[in-house]
Amino acid sequence: MVHWKRNLYILWLGLFFNHMAYTLSIPFFPLFLQNDLGIQQGVEVWAGIAISISFLISGLCAPFWGSLADRYGSKLMLIRSGVGLAMAHLANYWVYDPFTFIAVRVFQGLMAGFNPASLTLVGTNTPEKHVGYALGVISTATAAGSILGPLAGGILSQWVGLRGCFIASGIITLLSALMVLGVKESREPRNIARSSILDDVKQAVSTPGLMRIYGLILLVSTSVLIIEPVLTLYVVQIGGDVSRATLSAGIVFSAIGIATVIMGPRWGRIGGRIGYEKTLFIGLLGGGIGSLLQLTATNLIYFGSLRFVYGLFFAAVYPALNALIIQYAAKEFRGRAVSLSQSASQFGIVLGPLLGGFLGGWTGIPFIFLLTGIVLLTAAWVVRAKEFKQGAIRKVMTSDRETTLNKL
Repeated sequence: MVHWKRNLYILWLGLFFNHMAYTLSIPFFPLFLQNDLGIQQGVEVWAGIAISISFLISGLCAPFWGSLADRYGSKLMLIRSGVGLAMAHLANYWVYDPFTFIAVRVFQGLMAGFNPASLTLVGTNTPEKHVGYALGVISTATAAGSILGPLAGGILSQWVGLRGCFIASGIITLLSALMVLGVKESREPRNIARSSILDDVKQAVSTPGLMRIYGLILLVSTSVLIIEPVLTLYVVQIGGDVSRATLSAGIVFSAIGIATVIMGPRWGRIGGRIGYEKTLFIGLLGGGIGSLLQLTATNLIYFGSLRFVYGLFFAAVYPALNALIIQYAAKEFRGRAVSLSQSASQFGIVLGPLLGGFLGGWTGIPFIFLLTGIVLLTAAWVVRAKEFKQGAIRKVMTSDRETTLNKL
């Protein structure tokens, strides 16, 4: 535990560079498919499939990597993922047809796991009283990466093309893998036989509150990623210049990241003070209202401003969810618990882009914002209802205890 701050700083940088490399190119997949791979019809659907397939494979593999992390340590999984993802990014440079592109995305899904391994290492190597703060801080790493990544990708693509962005992504990801060599992981001696995925699921089901959190993660991830395949196209629809669409989309993508960097650590501290359930409710409520407001966007500046305000509230959601997992799961189960949450997240990320791709072409992009807002507000209502129920149970138990004491 003495190294927890040092680990937090190193992992923040590693996760920042890893996510920056990812967002350097992925927001521009629709343009890459259209301009470089020759897809002229159904671009939204192809983009949805390309984004989703990687996350589907990643979600299926996450429990396996989580089991290995519990047995051999999260640091080894970080290095494995960083090197593998770097190879996947570089491979995209030599792709010239959509089917090979999908195959590379499958390989990328197999190599994923940098984020859950980072969360597990932070959760298991940080003193309990600082876990909420540490998870709030680490959440800003991906947010900061999502600020610089799309901006850098938008600028870099103007100079070297989208293929050049894949080379840059590979180099930056490899750098993130080298960084985590400096992490010091404190691990108790473990003679844990590797458990099956079914055993892990059974343990999660028997852990009070954990499956509800997984359901919320699935719902939230789906609602967030539903807009990703069509956001670049939407930027053009509301007045963005087609020739500068990558740069304009990069700026819009970055708005949420900036908001998360500002509010992420603050929400972590607030959650530790008022409770993570309350923080989660506030984040979902603000995110739902913010999504509905985006229906009113008529120009890029207004749209970017709305995305920023949405991000200020939504920055509370993932730190609260991750803190609740660490809070609910037994210490020896945390690595697998986080990996199962990653599976839930990845399946949501699979559904989101697929739904976004199909709905964007069928009902129009504004309908996606309406659907996202309704889903997030519904999730907020579920969290609030559960919190009221738990509060009522605690109140009854306290009243019964006081009545018993008075009788005595």
